Amino acid sequence: MIELKEFTKKFGSFTALDAVSFAIEEGSIFGLVGSNGAGKSTLLRCVSGVYESDGGQVLIDGQEPYENIALKSRVFFVSDYPYFMNQFSLKDMADFFRRTYPNWNEEEYQRLCKVFPLDQKMKIHNMSKGMQRQAALVCALSTMPDYLLMDEVFDGLDPVMRQLLKRVVSDRAAERKMTVIIASHNLRELEDFCDHIGLIHKGGVLFEQELDSLKLGIHKVQAVYRPALDSEALEELREKLDIIKLETQGSLVSFVARSSEEEISAVINSRSTIFFEMLPLSLEEVFISEMEAAGYELNRILS
Repeated sequence: MIELKEFTKKFGSFTALDAVSFAIEEGSIFGLVGSNGAGKSTLLRCVSGVYESDGGQVLIDGQEPYENIALKSRVFFVSDYPYFMNQFSLKDMADFFRRTYPNWNEEEYQRLCKVFPLDQKMKIHNMSKGMQRQAALVCALSTMPDYLLMDEVFDGLDPVMRQLLKRVVSDRAAERKMTVIIASHNLRELEDFCDHIGLIHKGGVLFEQELDSLKLGIHKVQAVYRPALDSEALEELREKLDIIKLETQGSLVSFVARSSEEEISAVINSRSTIFFEMLPLSLEEVFISEMEAAGYELNRILS
């Protein structure tokens, strides 16, 4: 289990993570999303023990990972730019990790080399970006980690390799109760892969929730009223529902709300409507709505 308790990380006067608190259960595949510079990569480096805390705690199975060699042997971090020794091949990197990680599994390594079509003797710096990520994953999983941390691992992979990566990681997580954290901007890739999602913004956690309950608990609604709602009626709508975003165009009212279907239906039907529909949001739409609610000026960025 991974726990962050009021965890803070600073770089000089800049606070990258500010009193972050949440927990990740054993065997979970946890998706970490957020705006650029939100602190996703910093958080992964703190959990893997690369950075020391400037306040609060990060705990893995009750222990702090920083300078904890025994604990780090059970954790593998695949960064957004995977590190390989200069002039090393995949075979050379495997030899290095074989000597470094006590739980290295040779059978798993050979099995993964058959799954991912890589030349073990080819210099890794001559490989494509996607091939380098495959090489990093082969080495990572062969160390038999209890905790696998991945930063933008889908970047550079073609659609077939992305699906293969998800299947391989999901199988290992299920077989060994391996806990996975993956930070990514590709929300569509996380949607059918993760069971929990955490959204961070400006160094703080906006929410951490099970993916299915998150998507079921937030809805996009379109309703046509006759007569059109006036400002007083719109304000009443805001009071009765937890509305994140609301737009009007004549008699059409569109909004996103954190409310149950029953609550929304009751409020909508309390006034005369010609038509209304209610849809669950995709993970990408949830992300955009929550970021706008947090003051992320999407329209200004896109204009």
